[in-house]
Order: sequence, then C-alpha cells, then structure tokens
Amino acid sequence: MTDKKLIVGITQGDSNGIGYEVIIKALSDPRILDMFTPVIYGSSKIFGFYRKTIPEIEQMDTNLINSAKEAHAKRVNILSCLPDNAYAEPGGATAASAQAAITSLERAVKDLKAGEIDVLVTGPINKKAIVAEGFGFPGHTEYLEKEFGVKDVTMFLISERLKVGVVTGHIPLKDVPAAITEEKILSKLRLMNESLQRDFGISSPQIAVLSLNPHSGDSGLLGDEEQKIIIPAIRKATEEGILAFGPFSPDGYFGMGHYEHFDATLAMYHDQGLAPFKAIAFEDGVNYTAGLPVVRTSPDHGTAFELAGRDEADPRSMRAAIFAAIDIYRNRIAWQKLQEGKLVEKPSEEEHSDRPGRPQIA
Repeated sequence: MTDKKLIVGITQGDSNGIGYEVIIKALSDPRILDMFTPVIYGSSKIFGFYRKTIPEIEQMDTNLINSAKEAHAKRVNILSCLPDNAYAEPGGATAASAQAAITSLERAVKDLKAGEIDVLVTGPINKKAIVAEGFGFPGHTEYLEKEFGVKDVTMFLISERLKVGVVTGHIPLKDVPAAITEEKILSKLRLMNESLQRDFGISSPQIAVLSLNPHSGDSGLLGDEEQKIIIPAIRKATEEGILAFGPFSPDGYFGMGHYEHFDATLAMYHDQGLAPFKAIAFEDGVNYTAGLPVVRTSPDHGTAFELAGRDEADPRSMRAAIFAAIDIYRNRIAWQKLQEGKLVEKPSEEEHSDRPGRPQIA
C-alpha cells in the first residue's frame, strides 16, 4: 500500500567524514518520524560522538537494535554492526573507517535483499580507502549492480531542476572514448526512459544526449564519435519509441539553460554531467542508481573530511536523498498498479464476432 510507513535503511559511510553529521541533522526534527522509520547502520558510540559536536540538537530519541526487525517506529534506530571498540577520527580516511563503511553497506544490502528495510540511502565513502581495504569496486553503483545481478545500471543525478545520467562512470578520463559505444548509449537511454516513467511518473519523457567532443565534433573536425556512435544510437532509440534528442554541445546546453526543456540529460562521462549538475543543484541534489530492482539513493557530495566534526556540513542533500527514496518507492507501486490495470482478459470468441478487429491489450 502506498500509505505504508516505510523503513529507510541509512548507511553511515566513512566514519571519519561528514556522514554521521548530515544523517543526524537530517533526522533531527522529530516530526520526520511520522513519515518513515529510519535505521542507521553503524555504531551508537560513533553516533553519540558526532551528536555532541552539534550543540543545536539537544535531544534525539534513539533506539539501539541488533536487527532491523526490532526498529522502533517513533525513534531513530541505530543498528549496531561495528565492533564495540569502533571510534571516529574526523579529518581523513583510515583503514578502520574504510572497513566500517564496507561493513555498514554489506549489512544494509543484506537486509534490503531480505526485505527488512524498504529502501537504502548510502552515506558518503572514500573510494580509494575502501578499495585499499579489498572492497573490489570503485563505488556504490558498481557494487549494487553486482549484488542485485542486473546487466546494467546508471548513475542518475536528480533534483527538482534537472536530472542527469552518465554513460561512463568511475573510470579514468583517458579511457572514456573507448568505453563509449552505440550499445552502451542505447542501454543507458533505455534505463533512463524506464526510470523516468516508473520512478518519476513521467509518461512520455524527453531525453537530451550530450556530445563527447567540443561543438559536437564540429562535423568530424574535432572527433567523429558523434557521427559514428552517438547519432546512430539516438536513431535506434527513436526507433524504439524513446524520445531522445541530440547530440548537444555541453557548454551551450547548460550555459543557455536548454536542460530546462528536457526531462533528463544523458552525459557521456562523469564530470561532463556531474560538474554542471552540482553547480546548478548541489544543495538538494541526489545520486540515484537507476536500473536496480530496489531503490537506492545517496547525497550528491563526498566525505568532506575537512568539515568533519566541525558542525559545518549541510544536511539538505541527505534529507533530499531520504525523501527521494521514499517518493521513488511509492511511484513504483503506483506504476505497477497502473500496469496491472492495463491488463484485461482476452476477449471471448463471441466478443470477437461482435467486434471484428478489436485490438487486445496484453
């Protein structure tokens, strides 16, 4: 049911960054507990440490649990999944803080698979540190893609003002051109088109596609990826009924506000899409993983070690990530009901004779 009070799992991220601070601030208004039940995967000890660094939050009702099934509907639940001797060292990643981030994520994903939490919101991690601890993935997106056994996902940055997906994610810039293929672009367009309909309730989404090269390659003078790869991919998407347009030169596209005329934008690589997104919508921006069978969001910022423990972190992106996860979950339920409503019983032979040629909705 869409009026169900959801259980929102929140991972702590790197315990030496601003993860705990933005989580605490985002959940500080007690009225927020009327909307959902939060379960933070981490340590009550570290939670308490950071809460004391935020003087304006005098009281917060918390509940220490060992299982998401024990979550109290009217309290901020802290699921203890770290060693009792865990502690925070604000200001930089350590082996311990990276391992804590990994443990928090793995436990939350286990519960998400088991249906003990409804959606997942992940705190910021330090990619270099977790890889050094043997994580094996450059980020949350790649890890979740593997854990849920899907063929493809896309990093989808969302806000009220614009939505931006990327063809290539966490790879070196020098490797981007070789990674841009017609099939990969087409796959991302399919994912974004489906997500815009199912997760955001947009019936006929229009998606703009950016060029890889300056000035869209300038008719081949500055590169031929547009002519050989990007334009053919857009044509194939159009043949499938996807409303894809472009390629657009990124500087003019964002500089002149053309993104306001589209429901979403597909960028070719990480910084091409995320740099303008964060310039335009950093405060309330959310990183959403499109293509998963579950809902996962995160704030659009990193660990910000330089701000950790100083009561200077802005919680708006974390708060937006929580509300976005809830909205997407409910939109999916509404979408599913809509699809079920389109299914009708196959007409009988008698109905066929009365209405020859009547189309069937399958």
